[in-house]
Amino acid sequence: MSEAPLKAHEWISFEDADEERTWVFDVTFLESNWTCIFGNGCQGVLTSPAEELVQGCCSHGAHFVDKQDIKRVEKAAKRLTADQWQFKNKSKDGITTTDKDGDTTTKLVKGACIFLNRPDFHRGAGCALHVLSMDAGESYIPLKPEVCWQLPLRREEEVADNGHITSTIMQWDRKHWGEGGDEFHWWCTESPDAFIGKSRVVDSMSEEIIAMVGQKTYDTLLNYLAARHATPVPHPAIRRR
Repeated sequence: MSEAPLKAHEWISFEDADEERTWVFDVTFLESNWTCIFGNGCQGVLTSPAEELVQGCCSHGAHFVDKQDIKRVEKAAKRLTADQWQFKNKSKDGITTTDKDGDTTTKLVKGACIFLNRPDFHRGAGCALHVLSMDAGESYIPLKPEVCWQLPLRREEEVADNGHITSTIMQWDRKHWGEGGDEFHWWCTESPDAFIGKSRVVDSMSEEIIAMVGQKTYDTLLNYLAARHATPVPHPAIRRR
């Protein structure tokens, strides 16, 4: 029997019970032990290794998906205190800007997202909105830009001529960043360094997945994974070790 292609992923699909929608899931990534290694070996998304900057994937700011996404984050930003947010004083004129393509993003301060606290900040490096969520005992999902709380998951929608929707949940690859992604020195879903988690992505990111697909669809996915007898396809990043 021939071996699977080096970058092969296993996918499953099933129909939504309540609407005209097909769900498609990247099972290979969801069953992998990927975990975020921000501040623990993450080399960032610049053109050369920059682990010491502790910027993770925040170097280029966050792209907003729509006006609702912007308003939600602007509301959360007003709750942040100077104790939680290193660059609160830089937000007097707003937290957003428009890039050369006309897309709305978070402003950059000193080469990274305005919400990114740096290593010299007394609360440590990381997203100020995440600090807010921890201090308030709240989920960070309603506070952060949509792309930030979803990464490295991605949801894509395709609408057929008859209105049927195909929703795909996959890993976020460097290609999804556009042309700039090709310039990244490093990207976490490609590196075995990030596949060191103690549980599957489908478990460790359950809150995010439920927010993306709903509890009922998530439960259907879990039931399928529990009932199947196939040997999971190892993630390509692991196979390259």
